[in-house]
Amino acid sequence: MEDQIVFGDRMIPVKLPDNVQSAPPGLSTTLPPVDNPEETILRALQRPLGRPPLREIVKPNWRVTIAFDDPTVPCFAPIWEPALKLVMEELERGGVKKSQITLLCANALHRKFTRRELAKIIGKDLVKDFGYRLVCHDAEDFENLTYLGTSESGYDVEINKLVTDSDLTVYINTVVWRGFNGGWKSICVGLASYRCIRWHHTPDSMSMSMEKNVMHEILNEMGALVEEKVGKERIFKIETVLANPLQVHKVWSGGINETRKAALDLMKSHLQPRREILEEKADIVLYGIPNWSPYASFSVMNPMLTLISTGLGYFGGVIEAMGKPGCSVILASPCPDQWNHTHHPTHREIWDRILPTYRDPYEIIDLFEEDFSHRPEYIYKYRHCYGFHPMHGIMTTYPLKRLRHASKVFVAGAERPSLIKHLGFEPTGTVEEAIEKARDIHGKDASITFVKYPMLTFRQ
Repeated sequence: MEDQIVFGDRMIPVKLPDNVQSAPPGLSTTLPPVDNPEETILRALQRPLGRPPLREIVKPNWRVTIAFDDPTVPCFAPIWEPALKLVMEELERGGVKKSQITLLCANALHRKFTRRELAKIIGKDLVKDFGYRLVCHDAEDFENLTYLGTSESGYDVEINKLVTDSDLTVYINTVVWRGFNGGWKSICVGLASYRCIRWHHTPDSMSMSMEKNVMHEILNEMGALVEEKVGKERIFKIETVLANPLQVHKVWSGGINETRKAALDLMKSHLQPRREILEEKADIVLYGIPNWSPYASFSVMNPMLTLISTGLGYFGGVIEAMGKPGCSVILASPCPDQWNHTHHPTHREIWDRILPTYRDPYEIIDLFEEDFSHRPEYIYKYRHCYGFHPMHGIMTTYPLKRLRHASKVFVAGAERPSLIKHLGFEPTGTVEEAIEKARDIHGKDASITFVKYPMLTFRQ
């Protein structure tokens, strides 16, 4: 049968065997979009969960920090600017002046963003009005981090001093997707140090599961310590569920635990776990890789982002969910050989020096964490040159863990086959050729699942 598959920034035709079963990618929900996002945000602010309205919380002399998701999140809906302005209007009704407010981009170990880039998500007016009271989080600026101690299980909790020193912090979360985003991840990742982030950002813990999510279990424990030390009433959250990446479905405000529970309850009622989508797992899992990565926002894709972070990572959850142990995976991508050394300063070293020899992320962490987490030239580029934190480059290798489940990875259509061989994957000229090679492994009657990912792109 004939179909189309995403291939970078376009779709290409493909001829598939008749026994191929198609699986939905699960990137959108059946939830309807709202007609007026601003009204939805305002209603949420007027009816918070577990907290009084902002105007009743604040006092005229209070210093307030409004933190917000950075541009890496997969949200293209109008959330940031209207939410910021409506929050400030509520604060003003409580007596807080704009001069008492700091805007804080929660970029965690992601790169800092320029003022022009931030203007594209929060609006030029706010960037101009706030001047140097608009800042990006710095996970290595220890003079402006507060170490709160260790949680019950011994996890270090260290967060931006603006959260601990402000009378109130309001956090605007722009997307909750399955179990991955939202909740205490906003504070204990977005506004945390590497010493804190390393506990929950491991190959084993990072999960999109809506039930028994190991990452969020750790984050909730850290959040309990934050509330104990900072005060439960001093953090106010806005949580968002999208109908799709371009449109809003529902917004809540109030306490962190209350708003995350509301968002998760809604997601669970409308999203089937990916492991339950197919009655029987497949021998071969096929999908295309779009020209998209959260880490290419205002930047470019490179082979690490294309093949590992997006290919095996964000889109690769279907490998374990829909493929048998020992399955073959077929990815379709032109995989352009381009690099932005300013934004991804460690990627080329990892690609050239580490990946030819080491493809087990657990071994990569053991051997290179101490080096990369302290390398002065990379730390400097993170702090002052708009580069990703050096350990984020190491974290980009974590999806290689899926090679423990998949026995073979084919990449169809790459412009430079040598890039594919560099990772030990097998290049093929076409998807059809890759299917035949996979069938040579699993048999002519091998079951094939085709996941129809859409064409996506990054912010530019």
